[in-house]
Amino acid sequence: MGPGPDATGTGARLARWLVDRWVLGVGLLVLGYLLLPVAVVAGLSFNRPSSRLSYDFNEFTLDNWRQPCATSDMCDAVLRSVQIGFLATATATVLGTLMAFALVRHRFLGRSATNLLIFLPMATPELVLGSSLLTLFVAGAVPLGFWTVVIAHVMFCLSFVVVTVKARLAGMDTRLEEAATDLYATPWQTFRLITLPLVLPGIVAAALLSFSLSFDDFIVTNFTSGTTVTFPMYVWGAAQRGIPPQVNVIGTAMFAVALLLVVLGGTIGRRRRAGLG
Repeated sequence: MGPGPDATGTGARLARWLVDRWVLGVGLLVLGYLLLPVAVVAGLSFNRPSSRLSYDFNEFTLDNWRQPCATSDMCDAVLRSVQIGFLATATATVLGTLMAFALVRHRFLGRSATNLLIFLPMATPELVLGSSLLTLFVAGAVPLGFWTVVIAHVMFCLSFVVVTVKARLAGMDTRLEEAATDLYATPWQTFRLITLPLVLPGIVAAALLSFSLSFDDFIVTNFTSGTTVTFPMYVWGAAQRGIPPQVNVIGTAMFAVALLLVVLGGTIGRRRRAGLG
């Protein structure tokens, strides 16, 4: 006795549902694969390992979150990475935004060459970039330390800022600025009330990208740091004698902050579009 018409109809609807949503399913699988290491790190942040060299889940504990500073050296390294990240991000965001406006809004001699040179730090391997900066600092008798790391981070963050802000400027409708000018707005008023709010999401995205690149950089920092120890360098050094579980706490907290900022930005953007609609 064959299946009834109801079973056949249900099977057809299920097959049609799967066919219509297979792209979504593949996307969710890829997203889950990308987030799997983050989930492991988050789980290990609640783990009390059986030994310093063991990474298996031994016992659940909240002590790692109650005492995030395993040693003063680790907290100093985290604070130093945050300081370098903020300084490099602020400098690269200001300079990169100005460069993006110049490249999109103005025509000048060497503009094509400048556009090409902007992509070189992004395409150059970090090993080459770090060794080149080290050679430059040594040749110039510049002592390696905190400020050489900041300069190096500004160098590779600048390209990402220019590319991100350029993309935002290229997609902006210039007729809005022309309308403001027709309504007797001054250039400063046009920039403050029209241009800046439209470009601001791109600037914020570029700043967040720059900070994340600066905070977790190891290769360029290792070449230019001297005796300065950042958080990635601390983790690399601690791996030889056992990474403290509090490192997973820092990683989980950074991911949570980044996720919160993304969700907050998306919520604000949706409310703004709903208000305009």
